[in-house]
Amino acid sequence: MSVAQLAAGRSPRAATRAAKRDWMFRVALGIFGIVAVLAVIGPWIAPVDPTELYVGDVNGVASLAHPFGTDDVGRDILSRVLAGARSSVVAPILVVLLSTLAGATLAVLAAWFGGAVRGTIARLVDVIFAIPGLVLAVLAVAMFGKGLTAPVIALSIAYIPVVARLTQTAAARELNSPYIAALRVQGVSSLAICFRHLVPALVPVIAAQMAVGFGYAMLDLAAISFLGLGEQPPSADWGSMIASGQAGILAGAPEQSLFPAIFVVLTVLSVSIIGARVTIWAEEKDR
Repeated sequence: MSVAQLAAGRSPRAATRAAKRDWMFRVALGIFGIVAVLAVIGPWIAPVDPTELYVGDVNGVASLAHPFGTDDVGRDILSRVLAGARSSVVAPILVVLLSTLAGATLAVLAAWFGGAVRGTIARLVDVIFAIPGLVLAVLAVAMFGKGLTAPVIALSIAYIPVVARLTQTAAARELNSPYIAALRVQGVSSLAICFRHLVPALVPVIAAQMAVGFGYAMLDLAAISFLGLGEQPPSADWGSMIASGQAGILAGAPEQSLFPAIFVVLTVLSVSIIGARVTIWAEEKDR
């Protein structure tokens, strides 16, 4: 069953019809699918070694040999974009998975137990929410060194409050539903109610939030790399490539920054559209 089907809470046939009518959703899903495939096979299909210097002219324009041109030290931009897809896509996915797992767990615990447990979790979430994600990531880099590991962990922590708040609201609403009360009257165990009924009912909210969170995580990690605190040279990363091409923009050679920026924008935009559609379908289900 696809994300659209899960989010819509409909039969597979009804969800498929809804997706087919929404051309923007299909285009966004196709774009993200292509980017995801590039993240897996990008380094292997790169035309040349992405770290090899002077394979072409410095700041060379697009040509048959180098479709995206060459950067300020003559490296092939297409190869670096393909190689950088892995870190640029996998790192946000890790942020989303870690923050969603932690945030959803806290939300379910707060909604299920209530009282002191909910109050304690709420205070913890408020403390984390008060610290901006980028600031926390920069502090993590200052403490543990440059690279993507520290920012990924820091942003995962910073995104927990958003996931927890949204999921807790949905979980509390679901726990007050008549069918939950009926299951309790029938003597169904708490674990069965939680994992067989409550958690599946939260999938639409969680899926939509993961899509939105991925976009924010990609932008934040690109900003970290843009500042020189993420993936370090000579490794390719879209954020660091954009930063390295700043001088070329003023010199009339924007390709080094332009192409990775296009990939970042297209990826974030496609995931945002997918998340918006999932949210709409989830709201239609609740009506």
